[in-house]
Amino acid sequence: MYLMRIGAPGAEKPVVRVDDDHYVDVSDLTPDFDERFFGAGGPALLAERVATGPRQAFAGERIGAPIARPHQILCIGLNYSDHAAETGQAVPAEPILFTKSPNTLVGPDDDVRIPRGATKTDWEVELGIVIGRRTSYLDSPEEAAAAIAGYCVVNDVSERAFQMERGGQWSKGKSAETFNPAGPWLVTPDEIADVRNLGIWLDVNGERRQTGSTKTMIFDPYVIVHHLSQFMVLEPGDLINTGTPPGVGMGHDPQIWLRPGDVIELGIDGLGRQRQRVVEPR
Repeated sequence: MYLMRIGAPGAEKPVVRVDDDHYVDVSDLTPDFDERFFGAGGPALLAERVATGPRQAFAGERIGAPIARPHQILCIGLNYSDHAAETGQAVPAEPILFTKSPNTLVGPDDDVRIPRGATKTDWEVELGIVIGRRTSYLDSPEEAAAAIAGYCVVNDVSERAFQMERGGQWSKGKSAETFNPAGPWLVTPDEIADVRNLGIWLDVNGERRQTGSTKTMIFDPYVIVHHLSQFMVLEPGDLINTGTPPGVGMGHDPQIWLRPGDVIELGIDGLGRQRQRVVEPR
């Protein structure tokens, strides 16, 4: 199943994508794809409607993030062995955790706005995990599979000067407005043959900057969810950004940073693609 939210910001309606041209409206069954929806059973609630409901044609509507604003956005740093190598840092012994403000969440094709005072704004294509049920103290990574509602493409936009040069936590460089495009769809696990072997890519202004695969993840999605559950309660609808492959702007020599007017395109096999225009600070 492919969950989508379409419509103007703040007025999105939940639908299920059937194919490139059609969807099934489920807004009468759930007001949104939010904590209440996932906690009550999530996509399973929609199966009959999707199988029998009328198809409607997409008509150029804006695509929002596939989930409503979550309780939290959790992020894993340095989670690809080849990305750790390009940064010159050691492979971590356990997942590096930081948080990102939930109000960074925007649609997959919405503008990315450079924050005031920024000088080193960067891109990061990532696999996103959405939690499907209230979860804590999982006994094993295998048990984590049942706690995952689905996966999506995310762009973990980062301001490296804020992140690395301003002290404190990485969250400073991760939490500017528009810094977490997500979507276009939330894909349920049954639609994915092997989440640990998905091609992943990102272009800036038509030039390929990131090429990778989730097979080079240091900690796979099940390990991540199990690990995080030992330290906190994961709520239905929570989003986890799982790290990026090599090719970020910080990793180039010379380094490359986003500027107003740039266009970012990115995607993951089976999970769709995004396109963002970079705009000036407000």
